[in-house]
Amino acid sequence: MIAYRGLSELDAHLIAEGKHYDLHRKLGAHPVREGSREGVAFAVWAPSARAVSVVGDFNGWNASANPMEVVRSCGVWQAFVDGARVGQRYKYAIWGPSGSLLPLKADPVGFAAEMRPATASIIAELPEEPFQEWAPQQHRAAPLSIYEVHLGSWRRRPEEGNRFLTYRELADELLPYVKDMGFTHVELLPVSEHPFDGSWGYQPLGLYAVTSRFGTPEDFRRFVRRAHDMGIGILTDWVAGHFPNDEHGLARFDGTHLYEHADPRQGFHPDWNTCIFNYGRNEVANYLLANALFWLGVYGVDGLRVDAVASMLYLDYSRRAGEWVPNRYGGRENLEAIDFIRRLNETAYGRHPQSVTIAEESTAWPQVSAPTYLGGLGFGFKWNMGWMHDTLAYMSKDPIYRKHHHNELTFSLLYAFSENYILPLSHDEVVHGKGSIFGKMPGDRWRRFANVRLLYGYMYMHPGKKLLFMGNEFAQEREWNHDASLDWHELADDAHAGIQRLVRDLNGMYVANTALYRRDALPEGFAWVSHDVEDSVISFLRRGDDPEDFVLCVCNFTPVVRHGYRIGVPACRGLREILNTDAATYGGSNVGNWGWVETHDTPSHAYAHSVTITLPPLAAVVFKPEW
Repeated sequence: MIAYRGLSELDAHLIAEGKHYDLHRKLGAHPVREGSREGVAFAVWAPSARAVSVVGDFNGWNASANPMEVVRSCGVWQAFVDGARVGQRYKYAIWGPSGSLLPLKADPVGFAAEMRPATASIIAELPEEPFQEWAPQQHRAAPLSIYEVHLGSWRRRPEEGNRFLTYRELADELLPYVKDMGFTHVELLPVSEHPFDGSWGYQPLGLYAVTSRFGTPEDFRRFVRRAHDMGIGILTDWVAGHFPNDEHGLARFDGTHLYEHADPRQGFHPDWNTCIFNYGRNEVANYLLANALFWLGVYGVDGLRVDAVASMLYLDYSRRAGEWVPNRYGGRENLEAIDFIRRLNETAYGRHPQSVTIAEESTAWPQVSAPTYLGGLGFGFKWNMGWMHDTLAYMSKDPIYRKHHHNELTFSLLYAFSENYILPLSHDEVVHGKGSIFGKMPGDRWRRFANVRLLYGYMYMHPGKKLLFMGNEFAQEREWNHDASLDWHELADDAHAGIQRLVRDLNGMYVANTALYRRDALPEGFAWVSHDVEDSVISFLRRGDDPEDFVLCVCNFTPVVRHGYRIGVPACRGLREILNTDAATYGGSNVGNWGWVETHDTPSHAYAHSVTITLPPLAAVVFKPEW
């Protein structure tokens, strides 16, 4: 039998202290080879267990065949199984504190798992940690245009039983599409292993396992590497707020509330019927922190979008009075979760400086994207949920009533520079009966498409990075269905194809004009020109670092064509029309300014110069100065 080189005293100390950042190197199942002999070293944290053994294909699932030994100082059980090999299934047989045998448990640090409904872990070799040959620009002064994707429904093979595309097929089909459309990043809904397709990955049980729905760990690594070779950044959604209570998973893992709080007022989510991690326990915080570093380091993903941050921050999240436990000061803030989040961001940026962390945080919690040394949470960016909800509420109204709701359109600029924001039109807005983006728009079919074009034009001009969920880029008409492919056939309709052409051109315009991103998070990067409430027209400037580097955007939120409309502008020879969402190539009526307007010495809107333009119906028009 090959001697198992198990945990060192330092490993045990770091695990107990909650500071073992390379946890995946010691826990889980690790193939070991010496000469012609091979086996697998297993290690699992179960400090309250009476006994633990590893069972699997290699021992006929016999719970007495391979007992494990415990390292008392840290509660880790370990064993070496001679002859076990890559590809075999396994679980842990755990006898709890009372001596009773628990349901067989999957490995919390397993690197692969069976396809649902089967639940065993699979022995897998991790890919070599990638050499970072390329790192995307993803700081607040860089252009970020993100394509949000659910890998299971972007495209399927209906002729082959509606099967998923594999990671390799997605590398061949999804990534070239993203490149062609001009997006800088792909954001994946969680790719950690999860038992239920309908959770879209947001209720994971195998946090260290790439879901086997689409292939192997090595396949996923190649997908990431292929994206990098094409100049595309990969972000993945990451869930540290909760986990499902399936009996083979983390819940009551060693017969105690090991990963979750014992008190259901702290350890159970009433909305999602899930368990809440105990962030105040060193080993649990370590488990999650090491997992974040695992995705950034082993698979080379470029960033993590942390899901449901608000549910982590507030002890009374979605709870009534008496259903939650106050913190030690009597408040509603989850102090342990706050400490964990700050440590997560400090460690992620410390060990992977080119990475980015993004918060989906839906409240007014201050300084989410401020550095921790200034009292912030330390995220790189925060989703601007307020902008999303207000803008969609405004756009869903008939244009005749929009002048009465002008504040919904402009309110976001009161706080636009309080965080490093991403403007999301995400999957959450096209599910659960909310309909599609197209379906939210008022009016007849032509006006609906025009409103979608206007919405996207306004979004790309508004301060903040950009995110579109798949299908939005061609205005899919039906609500997203995770069990089916996107409606790619709609692109045979020129109206849908026009929306796609518009998004491609918006991405190109966005990346090509520094005024649209260099000062995204700074108030000096934006200036209102006019608020025409009665006519539902707004105009504003986006500014770069150079005083001559600016872009003018004018948005007409009514279907009325407005000729001779005067707008004040900084001094320049004239303005070149660089984008018009009403252009015929996008499916519009082709009303516009023929590419150019001359500047006049007529004061307007506090400027000494102005232009008179033609405003197309339900359209955004973008101009750039010429000198």
